[in-house]
Amino acid sequence: MHEILRLARSLRCDSTDPGQAFAHRLRIGLAVAVLILFISTLG
Repeated sequence: MHEILRLARSLRCDSTDPGQAFAHRLRIGLAVAVLILFISTLG
Protein backbone atom coordinates (compact mmCIF):
# COMPACT_ATOMS: atom_id res chain seq x y z
CA MET A 1 0.00 0.00 0.00
CA HIS A 2 2.85 2.39 0.79
CA GLU A 3 4.30 1.85 -2.68
CA ILE A 4 0.98 2.80 -4.29
CA LEU A 5 0.78 5.99 -2.24
CA ARG A 6 4.38 6.85 -3.10
CA LEU A 7 3.63 6.33 -6.80
CA ALA A 8 0.53 8.51 -6.55
CA ARG A 9 2.57 11.28 -4.93
CA SER A 10 5.17 11.10 -7.68
CA LEU A 11 2.47 11.39 -10.37
CA ARG A 12 0.89 14.40 -8.71
CA CYS A 13 0.89 17.67 -10.63
CA ASP A 14 1.51 20.72 -8.46
CA SER A 15 1.09 23.21 -11.28
CA THR A 16 -1.17 26.21 -10.68
CA ASP A 17 -1.85 26.57 -14.41
CA PRO A 18 -5.24 24.92 -15.12
CA GLY A 19 -4.29 24.02 -18.70
CA GLN A 20 -1.12 22.27 -17.63
CA ALA A 21 -2.91 20.45 -14.81
CA PHE A 22 -5.61 19.28 -17.25
CA ALA A 23 -3.02 18.03 -19.74
CA HIS A 24 -1.27 16.15 -16.94
CA ARG A 25 -4.53 14.50 -15.82
CA LEU A 26 -5.33 13.62 -19.42
CA ARG A 27 -1.93 11.92 -19.90
CA ILE A 28 -2.31 9.98 -16.63
CA GLY A 29 -5.84 8.92 -17.59
CA LEU A 30 -4.71 7.70 -20.99
CA ALA A 31 -1.81 5.79 -19.43
CA VAL A 32 -4.19 4.08 -16.99
CA ALA A 33 -6.62 3.25 -19.81
CA VAL A 34 -3.83 1.68 -21.89
CA LEU A 35 -2.66 -0.29 -18.87
CA ILE A 36 -6.19 -1.62 -18.22
CA LEU A 37 -6.58 -2.52 -21.90
CA PHE A 38 -3.25 -4.33 -21.88
CA ILE A 39 -4.11 -6.29 -18.73
CA SER A 40 -7.57 -7.20 -20.02
CA THR A 41 -6.14 -8.59 -23.27
CA LEU A 42 -3.70 -10.78 -21.32
CA GLY A 43 -6.40 -12.23 -19.11
